[in-house]
Amino acid sequence: MNVSVIFTTYNSINWLKKVLVGFEQQSYKKFNIIIADDGSTNETKSFIEAFKLNSQLNIEHVWQPDNGFQKSKILNKAVHHSSSDYLIFTDGDCIPRHDFVETHVKHAKKGYFLSGGYIKLAQSTSEIISIEDIVSQSCFNRKWLIKMGTKNSFKLSKLSTNTFFCKVMQAVTPTKATWNGHNSSGWREDILKTNGFDERMQYGGQDRELGERLLNLGIKSIQIRYSAICIHLEHKRAYAQPRSIEVNKAIRSQTRKRKSTYTKHGIFKGSKR
Repeated sequence: MNVSVIFTTYNSINWLKKVLVGFEQQSYKKFNIIIADDGSTNETKSFIEAFKLNSQLNIEHVWQPDNGFQKSKILNKAVHHSSSDYLIFTDGDCIPRHDFVETHVKHAKKGYFLSGGYIKLAQSTSEIISIEDIVSQSCFNRKWLIKMGTKNSFKLSKLSTNTFFCKVMQAVTPTKATWNGHNSSGWREDILKTNGFDERMQYGGQDRELGERLLNLGIKSIQIRYSAICIHLEHKRAYAQPRSIEVNKAIRSQTRKRKSTYTKHGIFKGSKR
């Protein structure tokens, strides 16, 4: 199965390096990475080119000019650019555990998309994590994270490697299997049928809205939040504006009400091709 991992970045080289090193540790190797760059400066481009010289990862860099937070637009460009049958989506601030890609590939099933979660770290812990900690996978150890400043909570139980525990928790969790931009995957042909992300939507639920259109299309979802593990590096979000969240809520409401399966504001503009 041809697999592409897609994630966004924007002038965050320190976080980007940690994420790429995380993908270098993957147990499943047959994938490429598409970095969807929402307007970073040439410094990011130079970093990516230098990183590729010393890495076995197959990395492609898709860029657009900086015009504010336009994540939906750059993700659509990355989807259109991709040629793989199966697409895994995460974020440029999420470090994947060594079995992240393998887990998505193992659970991939026609007629379904996969819904994963993340473990949110304190900013102090995010900054402490080193390249060595990622290579050794220490940063996915519950005791290590607590020692480094992450609050101890039941949410850290997602780091368990006990297969039986993970299956049970995924069966009983009240959390719905939604499309989460930091950890979800699906078939490229299904995403194209919905026309990708709605480019009217900025920060706040644009990923969920895509998932709602997939569900309306008849694509079902599978919960893998206790199996596909990534840790989220905390940072400031100047782009998180109340206005965009309200606009997105209204669009999502219409998607649910009309049972929409397609957006005219996606990869291809206008009505269905």
